[in-house]
Amino acid sequence: MKVLLVDDHPLFLDGLKTLLTVRGLEVVGTAGDGLEALEKARALKPEVILMDIQMPRINGLAATRLIKTEQPGVKIVMLTMSENEEDLYEAIKSGACGYLLKADETDKFFEQLLGLMRGEAPLSPGLASRVLEEFARQGRVSGTVEQGAEEEEPLTPRQIEVLTLVAQGLTYKEVGAKLFLAERTIKYHMGEIIERLHLKNRRQVIDYARRMKLERK
Repeated sequence: MKVLLVDDHPLFLDGLKTLLTVRGLEVVGTAGDGLEALEKARALKPEVILMDIQMPRINGLAATRLIKTEQPGVKIVMLTMSENEEDLYEAIKSGACGYLLKADETDKFFEQLLGLMRGEAPLSPGLASRVLEEFARQGRVSGTVEQGAEEEEPLTPRQIEVLTLVAQGLTYKEVGAKLFLAERTIKYHMGEIIERLHLKNRRQVIDYARRMKLERK
């Protein structure tokens, strides 16, 4: 099982990598935020991604949606401190197949993780009933991508950076300053984004970014 680890805390990331390696799992790479996770997923083609939620640039929920749109077969398991029901439900809607808490006992964590190989959905104790309730309410299973997403061309990491900042309300000039790019370059990227997403204008692009939760840090 080839695993990609995504977390913005280097010490936790290193410790988790060591634990997984000692247990015989192959860690093919690590990433420190959602945007880097998208880049590494494209390059490394992992079978499983362990994804934190609260991260800079693009959070884990938005990254999950983007990765699942491009690689629907990859299994993404959220590994987080958050027991917030909104995060849990959003993870399901985004395509995550599991939700584990960092506070779980190590042996329980590995037991749940290895259940992926048997087709089981890894969930921390107490979360399964909440997930079933959400399934019943939504009337759909995890892994579903947003309707029409399969028709969109994947955005480049730079385009996702630009889109995220624009969705946060920054002007093209402000986005350019943050990314050390000229304002005309940002306008060019936005034009490319509009074309790739088959949209008509900046307003529609921002609406798309907010549906994908790209404005959330």
